[in-house]
Amino acid sequence: MSTATTTTTEKQPADITKWHSKDGEFHRQVSSFRSSVEASPNAEFPAEAGRYHLYVSYACPWAHRTLIVRSLKGLEDVISISVVHYLLGPNGWEFASPDDVPGATLDAVNGAKYIREVYFKAEPGYSARFTVPVLWDKKKNTIVSNESSEIIRMFNTAFDAFVQPEYRGITFYPEDLREKIDEINEWIYDTVNNGVYKSGFASTQNAYEKHCGPLFQSLERIEKILSENEFLLGARLTEADIRLFTTIVRFDPVYHGHFKCNLKQIATGYPNILRWTREFYQLPGVKHTVNMEHIKKHYYMSHTQINPFQVVPLNNGPDLDTPSIKPTSRPY
Repeated sequence: MSTATTTTTEKQPADITKWHSKDGEFHRQVSSFRSSVEASPNAEFPAEAGRYHLYVSYACPWAHRTLIVRSLKGLEDVISISVVHYLLGPNGWEFASPDDVPGATLDAVNGAKYIREVYFKAEPGYSARFTVPVLWDKKKNTIVSNESSEIIRMFNTAFDAFVQPEYRGITFYPEDLREKIDEINEWIYDTVNNGVYKSGFASTQNAYEKHCGPLFQSLERIEKILSENEFLLGARLTEADIRLFTTIVRFDPVYHGHFKCNLKQIATGYPNILRWTREFYQLPGVKHTVNMEHIKKHYYMSHTQINPFQVVPLNNGPDLDTPSIKPTSRPY
């Protein structure tokens, strides 16, 4: 997650490399911008093709959610993107030329050098963390939202008038499954999505063990669910799967070693999670959202309090291209 400035005076941000609190625990910041794009032309932020811009990091699992839904919903020609450098430095997320950092981009919308500049343009007095993803309104020159869980729900239906017919009506938060999605999201977010961070950024043994244990209890629970279901809630792919995938695809190459979540690996300890991960990864439109170079270099080179010499391990995790796994039916 991450960072911003502007041509006006800037506040100096807090130390963004300090990930734990005095109690040794990692506490995730609550997102500050919580508006919504809606299909109605009378909405505060009405859906329009070409109006909105998404700032992301390939490294960040929260931003990765939005890239996946943007792809699966056929929004890549409707919502433009900028991709930051994988390295999170003292000034936060920085834009870079793809010639210098393959996969990264310059900011063609606001001409910012750092994400922090985008935040200050929207709110000059902003003083919290500068995170990605950021959904930017190019007409109003402001941030619509920096909350990934809400951005992916906007992408479900708000832009259906602007996508090709085959993408219209696709939603990863269907009404008949919303209660079950909300329930599974709650415990997976707390113990898995955020659990790896609470384990990895813990600065005391007690804080680490407090969160590492529940993380693996939840992985066992997920393994059982996927032994009985193709996806988390049956034969349909939902946002619950999308939100989990961005953590699992990073688990073996990053969280197992870097964050000390090492009781088991996905590749050798969870055959049903591995099958599900391969099936998800092989869905059309998913593979190109996974940039393992950005993922690994971000974690191992940005978190110098954990890895001071910035040595990046060679392992990329399990091979997700083979064997080929096809859904039993169209999953969405």
